[in-house]
Amino acid sequence: MQKKVFIISAIAVVAALGIAASPLALGSSTTVDKLNAFLEGSEKLTEKEVALLDMDHNGKVDRMDWVKAKYQAMLGGDADQLQIFAPTEQYAKQLGRTYYHEESKTTWCSLSGTGVAFSFHGRKCTLTLVADTQYTAGEANAARYAIYLDGALVKDAQLTTPTIDVEVLNADAAAMHDVRVVKLSEACNSSLGIRDIVVDAEEPIVPAANKAHLIEFIGDSITCGYGVDLEDTGGGFKTLTENVTRAYAYRTAEMLDADYSMVSYSGHGILSGYTGNGQLNTKQLVPPYYDNLGFCYGKFENILQPQNIQWQFANEPSLIVINLGTNDASYTGGDGTRQRAYADAYIAFLKEIRAKNPNAPILCTLGIMGTQLCDAMELAVSDYTAETGDTNISSMRFAAQLAEDGYAVDWHPTAKTHDKAATVLSDYIRNWLGW
Repeated sequence: MQKKVFIISAIAVVAALGIAASPLALGSSTTVDKLNAFLEGSEKLTEKEVALLDMDHNGKVDRMDWVKAKYQAMLGGDADQLQIFAPTEQYAKQLGRTYYHEESKTTWCSLSGTGVAFSFHGRKCTLTLVADTQYTAGEANAARYAIYLDGALVKDAQLTTPTIDVEVLNADAAAMHDVRVVKLSEACNSSLGIRDIVVDAEEPIVPAANKAHLIEFIGDSITCGYGVDLEDTGGGFKTLTENVTRAYAYRTAEMLDADYSMVSYSGHGILSGYTGNGQLNTKQLVPPYYDNLGFCYGKFENILQPQNIQWQFANEPSLIVINLGTNDASYTGGDGTRQRAYADAYIAFLKEIRAKNPNAPILCTLGIMGTQLCDAMELAVSDYTAETGDTNISSMRFAAQLAEDGYAVDWHPTAKTHDKAATVLSDYIRNWLGW
């Protein structure tokens, strides 16, 4: 079949880069204005115009034709060779708790480490990333992400525009490639959307293979990798310096060659979130959000928040690791009554976790930023077992971080401390579970 010619100029199409699902204000070109009007529903196209704008030759003009035109301008070559995929489970492995928004064809990532991974055979690849309402919040709050090609980091940035198109690959020859997108920063401050995956492959992209084990990590700022990219106790919290891939949990998954899912929020606890005045802080607790996609101050699609989306618990983890108590200790101090209250709250959370995950081993850990509540954590585990008869649970103490290993922002662990903790934790898991 003779290929149709697309006549929108590259300049006009490039002007469209970064536009979200509704392709408004693509440019001043008469042709582009007409395409905009058609996609908005305010104008019809003639048969000749449909023939000119029908990039995928399916007899109609829709958003996919606009997307193909956009990426043809970016990547060059024949639009017929470009394939566009939505980041669904069919085409891309989901990393952690993600949410696919059908209307916008976007996979939303809130929690630390969330993202997608896929493989394809080709020579070109571009991704469209979409911000939530927090993209204007600057380096303190905008979502930070990383993109890897064949295991090598090709992009590490914050998303500070409504959308961005990232060229991952533009090579001369086709080959097999692996692509992975990972949200480096935590859920509370911002979410990140992954929209179009465009490749020039002849075959569809395929999800990355699942690994033998899946570990769910439940934690706080330590699990998020708070401030790990700045070895300076000053500077304050910023998503710019937060990097989950350098934190003990992510590193443990790497050491065990396991998949992961993070459920972690800075400042949060089981009984109390961080408090500077000794008063109970019930506004920053992990248990209330365990049943949800996550928790975020921002909104995606301008209306949705992860705390209002229920998580389905469809895939039970091979192991659940809990590291909560560092923020609770700011409230309990050495007070025995408050420490007992922490243990009781811990027991209640363990029951909730077990109800959602009836078969997964549970490992309770604590101590990297202080061992004050380790006894209470271990008491919670023993009392829980005595009460429920559940013996598929264990506890482990981390050694407290050392001054000689340095400190990151607000006295959080450095990458060196995280690596040491990951080594201890992965060894414990191997010995306990025989992995």
